[in-house]
Amino acid sequence: LEIMWLLGFASLMVYFAPSYQQFPRACATRDALLSKECCPSWDGDGSACGANSGRGFCWDVEVSQEPDGPQYPFSGLDDREKWPLVFYNRTCQCTGNFMGFNCGDCKFGFFGVNCNERRETLRRNVFHLSRAERIRLVSYLNLAKQTISQDYVVPTGTYQEMENGSTPLFTDVSVYDVFVWMHYYVSRNALLGGPGNVWTNVDFGHWAPGFPPWHRFYLLQWEHEIRKLTGDMTFSIPYWDWRDAQDCDVCTDELMGARHPQDPSILSPGSVFSSWRVLCSRPEDYNRRGVLCDARSEGPLRRNPGNHNRNVVERLPTSADVEFTLSLTSYDTGAMDRTANMSFRNTLEGFGDSRSGMGNSSRMSMHAALHVFMNGSMSSVQGSANDPIFLLHHAFVDCIYEEWLRRHRPALSQYPESNAPIGHNGGYFMVPFLPLHTNREFFISSKDLGYEYSHLLDANQRLSESIRPYLEELQGMWGWLVLAGVCGGLLSLALAAVFMHIKYKYSASTWLPAHKWRNLFALPEREPLIFSPDKEENGYNYQSTM
Repeated sequence: LEIMWLLGFASLMVYFAPSYQQFPRACATRDALLSKECCPSWDGDGSACGANSGRGFCWDVEVSQEPDGPQYPFSGLDDREKWPLVFYNRTCQCTGNFMGFNCGDCKFGFFGVNCNERRETLRRNVFHLSRAERIRLVSYLNLAKQTISQDYVVPTGTYQEMENGSTPLFTDVSVYDVFVWMHYYVSRNALLGGPGNVWTNVDFGHWAPGFPPWHRFYLLQWEHEIRKLTGDMTFSIPYWDWRDAQDCDVCTDELMGARHPQDPSILSPGSVFSSWRVLCSRPEDYNRRGVLCDARSEGPLRRNPGNHNRNVVERLPTSADVEFTLSLTSYDTGAMDRTANMSFRNTLEGFGDSRSGMGNSSRMSMHAALHVFMNGSMSSVQGSANDPIFLLHHAFVDCIYEEWLRRHRPALSQYPESNAPIGHNGGYFMVPFLPLHTNREFFISSKDLGYEYSHLLDANQRLSESIRPYLEELQGMWGWLVLAGVCGGLLSLALAAVFMHIKYKYSASTWLPAHKWRNLFALPEREPLIFSPDKEENGYNYQSTM
């Protein structure tokens, strides 16, 4: 009942809670696009970027001029180049602990009206969640999927198709689906003009140094939006520790959805996720037509774990694979793409061999192996975020990234400043986020961003975390246990009273001698409690009997 009340309350509050994501409705208008300015007012004081309250100000965007790598040889053809200048050249610059496209939010790890309360949240192993926490996780994700965002929209056409802003092309999506769209948009192929004319060797969030920082910020924003949607500021994304797994352990109806009994490629009707519809999952079709995803429904969520191409992925990653990846001392190397050798980033992403560290491996491992293994919506880079397993999977990838940062303590200068594939230099603003953040900003410890992983706690704390859900279950049953104890005590007293009454009655009887009533309720003794010497010689004693 508490969960249902919370969800009902959250559904109501979503219409009043501000959101801080891309594209803000206030910036998706003809006037905003033609002026190239995205500096919405903050509701707290009505001024642009909360300037009157000292939260921020509207500034001219200054993009990095460092050269990109040779993987993308074009200029001026893609809306993501020098993000966000194609759409906006003025945005909010927030001060202090404030954040958001209008500076109305708090930076990660800060809370309160004035964003001055520092708190650290814990991301837990999904199997260490209590039953109530598992229900909450599934309910919150489903609520986000079913709730149309009131504060932001997504583009369905290029800036050129919008006639340079005079004809805005945007559409509504749910809170969940805006993140699906963002993952599609950052990884989509470049449209060079006309049907079938695309450039496939480009990805602004994968295949290069920005992969871990981009997904770190992405998960933080996702977590942030779920908290605002539900009003539950304690929510954190759990992770799936898939090391040495033999199958999809999280594919149960209680968690991410089991297989359908008649069709193994879709989800069980016992899972709420079986009713979900995916979007932005058909890159071949978009490329053939030379268009962007229009965010329409494209059928049910698909998954068929384990029935994948074994020539591409041999098995799920092992503990040895993870340890080898963590042992690599260089964050990225060489051309800083899928060919990088002995690169932590490339090996973590799955294009470097997790046994030798050699790049451009014929078989995928680590992060990429999970996507292929799922053999469905997760296996498409552009559409993978449709599957809620994406969250649990990438939380553990981020955990490995965090462990590498703590083990090797790299200087910020180890993140490449220039010559990385387009979108991945240290000072490049990450596509397609508003507010603006650079890749290098998230080349720092999670503790500096206000969160920790239970996997990285010390041994005693990890043990405490692993038994916590069981203790909570017992705590929830405490009232019933006390009631059962009281009832048991009363029953024992009642039986004792009956026994004493019978004893008194028959002890006084002249026709039943006192020595006989003692045997009235006695059971035949099959084995004496104290064993005789001859029994002990036959090898029977208290320990052997037990």
